[in-house]
Amino acid sequence: MTKAPTVSVISKKDTTANPAPLGLLGFGMTTVLLNLHNAGLYSLDSMIVAMGIFYGGMAQVFAGIMEWKKGNTFGTTAFASYGLFWLSFVGLVFFPKMGMIDAPMPAAMAAYLLMWGIFTSVMFIGTLKLNRALQFVFFSLAVLFFLLALGDIFNSPAIKTIAGYGGVVCGLSAVYAGLAQVLNEVYGRTVLPVCPVE
Repeated sequence: MTKAPTVSVISKKDTTANPAPLGLLGFGMTTVLLNLHNAGLYSLDSMIVAMGIFYGGMAQVFAGIMEWKKGNTFGTTAFASYGLFWLSFVGLVFFPKMGMIDAPMPAAMAAYLLMWGIFTSVMFIGTLKLNRALQFVFFSLAVLFFLLALGDIFNSPAIKTIAGYGGVVCGLSAVYAGLAQVLNEVYGRTVLPVCPVE
């Protein structure tokens, strides 16, 4: 009588940290600081450029790579894309100041912002399966991109100022969503609600 072969099942547990708070905070804090400029509180200077490169840009790209390792397509696409958005934005500011290339015309800047608004609108649809906090972040970000594009199309400082205040709200909502994930994980309970979709 032959003995039935034994089958070994190996299960692998993911013990890596959640990279989403890093990405959300990198996005949120940089967005708040840029949009305080858009609202007219201060000029566009090295503080915003440095945040755009290192925290809004590089930290989000790192978070996107870490989300890829976790198999999260949405997180990978969102964080890597917005990290590269910040780096491209810095390029739009920095390259003309270095005399490397002309600054973009208002129509070109509007097209740039419109493309990011369309991308964000589609990503917002993805958040409908996630939680209310992320839904607000992506919805308010789509509105922000469209307002900024309209500000360039109509050369309207008023629209850009309104967009600036809207961007501060958007950025703070991302900061909230990121810190909520950190505190909820540390305390093992809901400290700051993100309202998951039922």
